[in-house]
Amino acid sequence: MLSFGYHALRQKNLESSTMQGQRKTAANNKPRQRRNQRPEFIAAVRYLDGRSELIRVRDADDIAEARSMVLAELIDVGSLVIAHRH
Repeated sequence: MLSFGYHALRQKNLESSTMQGQRKTAANNKPRQRRNQRPEFIAAVRYLDGRSELIRVRDADDIAEARSMVLAELIDVGSLVIAHRH
């Protein structure tokens, strides 16, 4: 009985090793389309007390909106510079 089990397992292993893998078709090699991502901005903030901070702004559609969002969230801002983040 043990020899039968051994041969049955060996037969399965031989069958699985002789099968070839699937080939990729040209349809699978198409480049993925990127979604229109919202632009990201980086804000350099200098506070009135001399501290500085870099803030990442993700939910703005343009620089003007990013600026207004930062100014709405922070207090005691002395200067502010906004740039596109690459």
